[in-house]
Amino acid sequence: MNFLKIDRIHHTYFTKTSAVTALSDVSLTVEEGEFVSFLGPSGCGKTTLLSIIAGLLSPTEGDVTLKNQPVQSLQHDIGYMLQQDYLFPWKTIEENILLGLKVAGRLNEEKRETTIRLLEEMGLVGVQSQFPKQLSGGMRQRAALVRTLATEPKLLMLDEPFSALDYQTKLKLEDLVSNTLKSFKKTAILVTHDIGEAIAMSDRVFLFSAGPGQIHKTFIIPKELRDSTPFDARNHPAYSDIFQTIWKELESLGTKDEY
Repeated sequence: MNFLKIDRIHHTYFTKTSAVTALSDVSLTVEEGEFVSFLGPSGCGKTTLLSIIAGLLSPTEGDVTLKNQPVQSLQHDIGYMLQQDYLFPWKTIEENILLGLKVAGRLNEEKRETTIRLLEEMGLVGVQSQFPKQLSGGMRQRAALVRTLATEPKLLMLDEPFSALDYQTKLKLEDLVSNTLKSFKKTAILVTHDIGEAIAMSDRVFLFSAGPGQIHKTFIIPKELRDSTPFDARNHPAYSDIFQTIWKELESLGTKDEY
């Protein structure tokens, strides 16, 4: 049984005067515990597809199921991590990371203690009573990840979560997120414009073509890279070969993403 199944997704945005097709006949599956990336030029429908998978947008045609159930009925099982941390500035870090549990009516003392422990495991010791403005960008993103993981989602959606960070912080956070998701055996989908990031973090990379968005090619990342941390993967001899292969495919589509 496929953990996540995306079946013949087609989506068109309609206005009073026009119709723009963002996605056309997109089908793929993701296995439980797998980390996959969506890579492609701007306007290829990556974020639209992510919103459809999360149940935030209904496709014009097609279905998305998580463990054979429609995703629209499973929104509490799907977590989202975005470019911005979206921590509430007037709430403490503790209040922010417990917010999802509170909204879902699942907050109790045991859950609170578990979430605080996770915060500390993320290297954020003693920050519970601080406010977001007192933390660096990388620290806030770690807190946002704790808030997402606290609700124990079955599927984690990552929409360019590192793009606003400086390069050194980005590399450190890639390792932290990758190791954390592996330890929790989480299934994740990353949307990115960064070829290197997609290779370093993923088991598979889906390359989309634009106008309308379709899966152009699927790349299986070599095992030696999958078994490495993202930082080590970037320095592995096999990294350059797969990078060049994906780069050439992007060139054939008439665009180059970041490297």
